[in-house]
Amino acid sequence: MSHSRIAFIGAGNMAASLIGGLRAQGLPADAIRASDPGAEQRARIAAEHGIQVFESNAEAIQGADVVVLAVKPQVMKTVCQALAPNLSGNPLIVSIAAGITCASLENWLGAPRPIVRCMPNTPALLREGVSGLYANGEVSAAQKTLAEQLLSAVGLALWLEEEALIDAVTAVSGSGPAYFFLLIEAMTAAGEKLGLPRDTAARLTLQTALGAARMAVASDVDAAELRRRVTSPAGTTEAAIKTFQAGGFEALVQQALDAAAKRSAELAEQLGQ
Repeated sequence: MSHSRIAFIGAGNMAASLIGGLRAQGLPADAIRASDPGAEQRARIAAEHGIQVFESNAEAIQGADVVVLAVKPQVMKTVCQALAPNLSGNPLIVSIAAGITCASLENWLGAPRPIVRCMPNTPALLREGVSGLYANGEVSAAQKTLAEQLLSAVGLALWLEEEALIDAVTAVSGSGPAYFFLLIEAMTAAGEKLGLPRDTAARLTLQTALGAARMAVASDVDAAELRRRVTSPAGTTEAAIKTFQAGGFEALVQQALDAAAKRSAELAEQLGQ
């Protein structure tokens, strides 16, 4: 990665997080370029990270070994079709746009190209994200390493054997932060109804969520075992867990993730046209 030149097409929040992560890992500023239609965003990225910025996508990708497509899915077709005549050599294309398949990207770019499609999530903004990555058949081993290093700059990067599994990644981790936020909302509201001041209920809930996540990440046993260890027979935790389960908690979670995965597949079909 230290000798690679990376161009970002789009310099929004996720691109900015990746750039910040790369710079923190020691990639020099002159190895990174970015383009964005917004003058204010270009100025902000240049000031924060010391990189070259461009209004023109074609200028940004000159000499790039890696081109990161970080634009909204709705404009990806237009952006790729305009980029196609300006792509020299055989740079790795990394797409972080939800719902755009490798086949659609190849079609819009006009030729088979090495493409890695990935699904990061919003905690990447704090470099605590997780991404599912899929490489098409044109990607070399060295390019796979580049893509993994790129996404590892903002968290955990996990490879997928099948592109269709991106929909499952979207359901589990891409959309996942919102599920935890919903639980945090609900627990805070419940604590308030039990008589706690809202601020106290919120702080108790947030710190509990953080502590539980850290315990699960650091543990050598799975979440089910951790749950059993804190659930005393006939105790308070068991009373709550039984109530969750009586309400069909596990089945509801499965239904929710199924719905998210189905919608991800539908969007891919719509956006790929």
